[in-house]
Amino acid sequence: MSMQKLKRSDLYNLETYAAERNAFRARVLAHKRNRKVELGAHVSLLFEDRLTLQYQIQEMLRIERIFEAARIEEELDSYNPLIPDGSNLKATMLIEYDDVEQRKVELARLVGIEDHISATVDGHLPVMAIADEDMERSNESKTSAVHFLRFEFTARMIADARAGAGIRFACTHPHLTESAIVDGPVRAALLADFE
Repeated sequence: MSMQKLKRSDLYNLETYAAERNAFRARVLAHKRNRKVELGAHVSLLFEDRLTLQYQIQEMLRIERIFEAARIEEELDSYNPLIPDGSNLKATMLIEYDDVEQRKVELARLVGIEDHISATVDGHLPVMAIADEDMERSNESKTSAVHFLRFEFTARMIADARAGAGIRFACTHPHLTESAIVDGPVRAALLADFE
């Protein structure tokens, strides 16, 4: 069974969201702490789910002052594809450098990084991320600081992960080789995405 997509009835209206925003934001930030995997000091994967995307939609509606049903549906149509479908994990990859000039240099060095991200369940071949299905985010001279990734797993991989097999994410770009094993609360959060 896949995670349910968001509907208009799941969202707060602007007035209610204004009243609930601080508490909702605190809840989402606590939730996100267990959904982040660092690949070195400058690259992180933030694994999206229904709650993280509801927050992003609510913030977009608030910032843009969107209250018309048709425009809310447009936002839902944009964000719902980022909710895991039961056989996959979906992540926003962020490449972060505080210094603007260094960021420019690194984004040029890391062209194609989105094609070098993988997930591995112990005992199985790596699953390469499917990147940026919504739009191309790189060109020959630089990559984007934000990419959207999808990792598709087989039923056997999911069963083995649930049974305790290790899960590792890696970057094998020529200019950035990093990996991270997920365990504890992060592992539990990601396994829940397969429900």
